[in-house]
Amino acid sequence: MKRKTQWLLAFGTMIVLGTVGTSTAYAAGDPMETVNNFSNFIFGLIRAVGMIILGFGIVQIGLSLKSHDPSQRANGFLTLAGGVIITFTKEILALIAG
Repeated sequence: MKRKTQWLLAFGTMIVLGTVGTSTAYAAGDPMETVNNFSNFIFGLIRAVGMIILGFGIVQIGLSLKSHDPSQRANGFLTLAGGVIITFTKEILALIAG
C-alpha cells in the first residue's frame, strides 16, 4: 500500500507541475519572426552553457593556483577560453557572416 501511495503522490506532483509550469506560445504572423524567435531561444541556451563552462574554467584556474598544478592550470585556461567562445557564439557568427 505504501508503494502505491508514493506512486500516486509522484504522479499527482507531475500533473500539478505540468499544468502550473506551462507557458503560452504566441504565434507570430510572419514565419521569419518565428524562426528568429527560435534562433534567439537556442542562442540563449548556448550562452547559458557557455557561462557555466566559463565559471568552471575560472574555478579550475583558482584551484590550480592553490595546488600549484601546471597541468590543471593549462586545462583551466583552455576551459576558460572555450567558455568565452561558446558564450559569444552568436556575436562571433554575426561578425563572420557580416
